[in-house]
Amino acid sequence: MPKYDGTLDPQENITTYTMVVKGNDLAPHEIESVLLMKFGETLTKGALTWYSIFPEHSIDSFEMLADSFIKAPAGARKVQAQNSDIFRIAQRESKLLREFVTRFQKERMLVLVIPDEWAAEAFTKGLNPRSSDASRKLKESLFEFQATTWADVHNRYDSKIRIEDDQLSFPVSAKGWDREKNKEKSKDDF
Repeated sequence: MPKYDGTLDPQENITTYTMVVKGNDLAPHEIESVLLMKFGETLTKGALTWYSIFPEHSIDSFEMLADSFIKAPAGARKVQAQNSDIFRIAQRESKLLREFVTRFQKERMLVLVIPDEWAAEAFTKGLNPRSSDASRKLKESLFEFQATTWADVHNRYDSKIRIEDDQLSFPVSAKGWDREKNKEKSKDDF
């Protein structure tokens, strides 16, 4: 596969790379990790510089990496976000923790170089404790035991997201059960 240097269409590079990886007789559960691990080997020059600035644990999925790559490859970036922009990202009241984390990560990738402690502080300040129980508990945890590195923030939000996912998949409260019962009743009424 030819190396991408930042001068051609980034979408074409992602498409070609994905096809090459998927054509290597990998098990379906292996594809995502290979896409993430080997992507840097397809880059050169400004694109490799762009990729190399990501801190450890800052990319959670290939979809997130591809989206960021398509929007802002190094050398083709017209407007560079400023470091202080990271502090403007806030969780909306109706958004789940997973949605905020994804948005924060995407916005964070647009800033070329940001100190680890700034990212941790901006993420903590951006959390809305009224948004979800997981967000509230995470914010309390980050304030009580201050996170100074992005890896620390990542480990904490990762566990809270799993809890939030479990709660959404299996409603345990009586309110959740009633909500499901009402949905079924509404379907019957219709």
